[in-house]
Amino acid sequence: MHDGKPIIFGVAGGTASGKTTVARNILKAVGAAKVAYLPHDAYYKDRPDLSLEERAQLNYDHPNSLETRLMIKHIKQLVVGAAVEVPVYDFTIHRRTDETVTVDPSPIVLVDGILIFTRRKLRDLMDIKIFVDTDADVRFIRRLNRDIEERGRTLDSVVKQYMETVRPMHMKFVEPSKRYADVIIPHGGMNEVAMAMVVSRLKELLHHSATQSEIDNAA
Repeated sequence: MHDGKPIIFGVAGGTASGKTTVARNILKAVGAAKVAYLPHDAYYKDRPDLSLEERAQLNYDHPNSLETRLMIKHIKQLVVGAAVEVPVYDFTIHRRTDETVTVDPSPIVLVDGILIFTRRKLRDLMDIKIFVDTDADVRFIRRLNRDIEERGRTLDSVVKQYMETVRPMHMKFVEPSKRYADVIIPHGGMNEVAMAMVVSRLKELLHHSATQSEIDNAA
């Protein structure tokens, strides 16, 4: 937010809370060309040493399942104007693919994920921190539909994972991280009043950052 640097904007919340909807609304409102998008889900650690069955049993809702150091490195690179290569993760086989997505520097760096507020070094990079707060039953139903339709999971596997890791990890890590948020949005991206306030603030900061850059360039 200072000296023309990008605005680092974090969106956290429980699984299927509506983080993606919030992110899409922001992209639409301020323009996708102004946003560098880094989903924390892309940074799951790759475990080629394990079989598919063994990978399926891993706890993907614990902070240690993600390569957060790489995400921090990428954010710092974007801040200084360098493009980054973001991993592509295949949830159907629990592996990173050989492909990456090139993300160019932009006025806003949008970071989302259920665990992004649990790591202080990542949290401290953020200028704005939003927590999307949605009822647990709504989140479970959304996750159930998503994992079956998009990730090829069975009903039994989704329920088993939810009970064994998703719910306990939410209570241990995600829910407590809410206290680090600057703004808590109930009902996710469907909360039009809250979204309007967030977008307005972002546009204000963008204007300030652009103005500061013009002043610096003229000096």
